[in-house]
Amino acid sequence: MILTDTHTHLYSEEFKDDLAEVMARAQQNYVSRFFLPNIDSSSIDGMLELERQYPSMIFPMMGLHPCSVKENYQQELQLVAQWLSKRSFVAVGEIGIDLYWDKTFEAEQKEAFRFQIDLAHQFNLPIIIHTRNSFEETYSIVKEMNRPSLKGIFHCFSGTLDQAQQIIELGGFKLGVGGVLTFKNSGLEQVIKNIAVEHLVLETDSPYLAPVPYRGKRNESAYILEIAQKVATIYNMDIQKVAEVTTNNSKEIFDI
Repeated sequence: MILTDTHTHLYSEEFKDDLAEVMARAQQNYVSRFFLPNIDSSSIDGMLELERQYPSMIFPMMGLHPCSVKENYQQELQLVAQWLSKRSFVAVGEIGIDLYWDKTFEAEQKEAFRFQIDLAHQFNLPIIIHTRNSFEETYSIVKEMNRPSLKGIFHCFSGTLDQAQQIIELGGFKLGVGGVLTFKNSGLEQVIKNIAVEHLVLETDSPYLAPVPYRGKRNESAYILEIAQKVATIYNMDIQKVAEVTTNNSKEIFDI
């Protein structure tokens, strides 16, 4: 059985003291593919060092996270473009719009999002989309800039059935589901049961959003097994089939 964590921040400070153990636990839980979104210029070195340590398992992305869109966002975007020009990455991400914490740079977030979708078109890469308190704003830009060749993941999906169907109708996009699916009052289970498993990929977003029974603790990629088991329960499906389908879905997005 092969499980894929399509979104994990393994370069985070939270893992600096026990990364080897974290990786070992993940592999014991059948996780052997780890996709790492970039945040900004401060996360690049750590991300690429992990790729050097685990070259057949770690797959880095390049992008500017919406929460890192500040006064210097244009310099950060140029750095993203430079990195995409000089070596290969599996996706442009994590990009999008976040209006939960701060709306000060909303216009700049939208500009950065458009710029990075253009980069995805230029380099023929998928996009990994962060959307928080901003579904309509994010979706409208993706729809406007969509092409038959564009594909990607709406990371940490926790929206409505109508929003899920809008994403599916774009054509090349999957829903990233993680620990929130296991939260009793999230309402996400009722949404997911009404769409096909072929539209899902699994993710942890570790070290954030640990699933039940680890909720409130540091998340890690080993816990993807809990998410896969929840998906299996929702669809009344064998967990090995869930692993197979969701990993194949990730291969469809990332071409790996």
